Amino acid sequence: MTVVLLISGSTRAASTNSAALRTVQAVAPAGVDARWFGGLADLPAFDPDDDGTARPSVLALREQLSQADAVLFCTPEYAGTLPGSLKNLLDWTVGNADLYEKPTAWINVAALGRGEGAAATLALVLGYVGADVDSDGCARLPVGRDDVGPDGLVGTAEFRSGAIEALNKLVARAAH
Repeated sequence: MTVVLLISGSTRAASTNSAALRTVQAVAPAGVDARWFGGLADLPAFDPDDDGTARPSVLALREQLSQADAVLFCTPEYAGTLPGSLKNLLDWTVGNADLYEKPTAWINVAALGRGEGAAATLALVLGYVGADVDSDGCARLPVGRDDVGPDGLVGTAEFRSGAIEALNKLVARAAH
């Protein structure tokens, strides 16, 4: 069983980024345990003088990352870059090598012409923390608000097939 941790960079309840990853979780093939990380908003502001060991939310993040064979991100772009909450999560991984050599990829659901700043910054930060970024597994699969059904999942066949393909590439990378 390959464990893939799903991390949305959005804290919005109706986020298309979160809907995309929830869809990945729902359509994950047999042999893949796609686990949702739901503690983004609970993480305290990163403090390099604090090792996080007294912070339950930081410990939960580190535990989930240690159990994961790979990590799949999906994030919005705010002001041309990553949301502060996702950058904060990544900052908490710097000192402990939580993502070091861990296969990672992302799905970009922004409309064409948008989201590139967030993707570029995510690639940069993941490089700094030593993650094994699978650029072949990264996918641009635009999702509009109307593509998300009442169940909170993306219903388009194009998204679902692209998401499964991205997930399978990431799982294959984790197997090596």
